[in-house]
Amino acid sequence: MIEKKKVVVIGGGTGIHPVLQGLKKYHEEIDITAIISMADSGGSTGRLRDEFGLLPVGDVRMALIALASDVDEHEELLRKLFLYRFAKGEGLNGHNFGNLLIVALTEILGSEAEAVQTASKILRIRGQVLPVTSDKIHLVAEYDNGEIVTGEHNIDEPPQARFDNAITNLYTEPVAIITEDAKQAISEADLIVLGPGDLYTSLLANCVVGGVGEAIKQAQGQFVFAVNLMTKPGQTSNLTATGHVAEVEKYVGRKPDVVIINTGEVPAHLLERYKANHQFVVTDDGDNLSGRVMRADLLHKEEVKQKNGDKLSRSLVRGDGDKFAELLVSLL
Repeated sequence: MIEKKKVVVIGGGTGIHPVLQGLKKYHEEIDITAIISMADSGGSTGRLRDEFGLLPVGDVRMALIALASDVDEHEELLRKLFLYRFAKGEGLNGHNFGNLLIVALTEILGSEAEAVQTASKILRIRGQVLPVTSDKIHLVAEYDNGEIVTGEHNIDEPPQARFDNAITNLYTEPVAIITEDAKQAISEADLIVLGPGDLYTSLLANCVVGGVGEAIKQAQGQFVFAVNLMTKPGQTSNLTATGHVAEVEKYVGRKPDVVIINTGEVPAHLLERYKANHQFVVTDDGDNLSGRVMRADLLHKEEVKQKNGDKLSRSLVRGDGDKFAELLVSLL
């Protein structure tokens, strides 16, 4: 029997969800591990985090759903149940059923790690989902104007006055340490994929956890970075593709072996909506990079629809998971 290659995808938010979905189709050929940020503080996750004092569950839930088995109608219904968001009801409005279930499992089992393992079994996931840390943390950003902002949600959705400010330093409070499971997964991986996703709040939020950068630096596997599709105001407003890569190297301490840049064109009507929110396509100046650059149309053609009850600002376009997965598997 041929030994499976090991692929680790590091991220958070909605960015890596389609990539995990795409990789799931290769589960007989590869072992998939998703390492997930524990800095989320917005929406349903933020409310549950405040009320129960637990680690954030939203990004973990999304990774579980992405890797969930969906071979029959019953499993597909279970996936939809984990995705279901209440759009009414005092106290329930805006909450996600999957988040509530993970919190309930944590209360029953007495451990968030056991709750995630149990949810993984319920969904029969093709791979494993690991929190990057078991420490309860908040993300902190320092800006070029001297301002310091605490909380992932506050960094992710800044006021307009901060749209053109750049982040000069990112860290967690308190200092966090990578879990042994996450560290081992990175060290054993044949392919370590950072992204796609928002550079600071979804991707580097993992890399500022103590031990993550060291694990990636020491790993023998290829290190791949997927540049985000669009800029984010107050985070990456003036960052080109090489600027994104420079920030990754700054916090990881290792240059990516491969940089993935999307060439797909965002529809004009969506570009106008993005422009109204001070968001633009990331400029491709990847020819200035020293490593390997892979360019491909990785854009999903359908516009993302906001779900009822979802209070957060969401992307209008996302990556095509099947295209991403095909490209990543070609590197093995």
